[in-house]
Amino acid sequence: MASSTDPEEDDGMDEFLEQFKGKMYKDGFSEDNWEKEFDKIPIFMKKAPEDIDPAEHPELACIQSMLYDEDQSPEELAKTYKNEGNQYFKEKNYKRAVVSYTEGLKRKCSDTELTVILYTNRAAAQFYLGNNRSALNDVIAARKLKPNHLKAIIRGVLCHIELKDHSSAISWCDEGLQIEPKEKQLLELRAKTDKHKRVVERNRRKAKLSDKKQRVQAEALLKAIQERKIKLFEPPELPSQNSDDENDGKEDNSIVRTLFNGVNAENSHVVHLDENGSLHWPVLFLYPEHEQMDFISDFHEDTQFIDHLSVMFGEQLPPWDTEQIYKPDNLELYFEDEQMGDLFLVDPVCSLQQVLSHPRYVVKAGNPRIIILVRGSSFRKEFLSGKNLQEN
Repeated sequence: MASSTDPEEDDGMDEFLEQFKGKMYKDGFSEDNWEKEFDKIPIFMKKAPEDIDPAEHPELACIQSMLYDEDQSPEELAKTYKNEGNQYFKEKNYKRAVVSYTEGLKRKCSDTELTVILYTNRAAAQFYLGNNRSALNDVIAARKLKPNHLKAIIRGVLCHIELKDHSSAISWCDEGLQIEPKEKQLLELRAKTDKHKRVVERNRRKAKLSDKKQRVQAEALLKAIQERKIKLFEPPELPSQNSDDENDGKEDNSIVRTLFNGVNAENSHVVHLDENGSLHWPVLFLYPEHEQMDFISDFHEDTQFIDHLSVMFGEQLPPWDTEQIYKPDNLELYFEDEQMGDLFLVDPVCSLQQVLSHPRYVVKAGNPRIIILVRGSSFRKEFLSGKNLQEN
């Protein structure tokens, strides 16, 4: 038997140690890298990498293979995935938590309580991801296995609230309070949801009344326009497959949309009826010679054009009229029948209603438009050239 002082063994060890004499250990921890190096050792890791590369983390890969050994029972694997999901949840890595809980559920373990926890925890992770419908489906699945599970009920209430299903949220609260009448969170959620539901219902009633009022006003406006024989341009609509009942009133709706969706509708400049039953229109005066226009937001239907022209081209002329030739008694007014290409001369002492009721006038986009030219100007001659001029 060789003794502990076998010369061959001593000579070998001495030779091995001899090679390190005079050399510094290069792979040791230093003040600069010790934290990084410690973080590579599983027991000291503050956070495990999401994807474990066996080449980079062989120790972790080994531990992972032991933890998730398929030879383990479904219950053991499900519990391991549950613990992993809980850790991801604590780290607020909800996506990875969902994956872990899902893997646990795939084991189809016979432990009902564990399955309920996996569903409920996955619901919580889905909730924090904003996947409220998926979260609700999970708590429903949990309650099928354990109807009185308070955590599942509370999370279901929160899902219904986020989905704005206040009636269901209150119903779930009541079911939970039958199990635990003094559950503080359920009491608070029910009171808050009931209050919010009342506000929503009140606002819905107000909106319905407002819609009805607007509809009545729109019908009165449309009736006034039709009584004056004023024609409105209606843009073509795409063919609809709706039933005849669904199409009832569609024509009127189209006309109303035309009136209220005009070019100046966003500024609330739309045709309206006053308390005396008179129409007020937003009117455009167009000056093609200078590519300018004026917008009259409230033109009473009985007002004459000359009344507005006298104000607009009185003592102070517009800056673009450098020749100072735009004067009320020097202007000619026209409206155009775009379909036929005819121009109609308008008498300045006419009222707006007289022009709008003309058989050939069509109001486009809710804004009547009048073209204004200077009598005797070269531009007028050129502009009217080739056009069919009609007397109003």
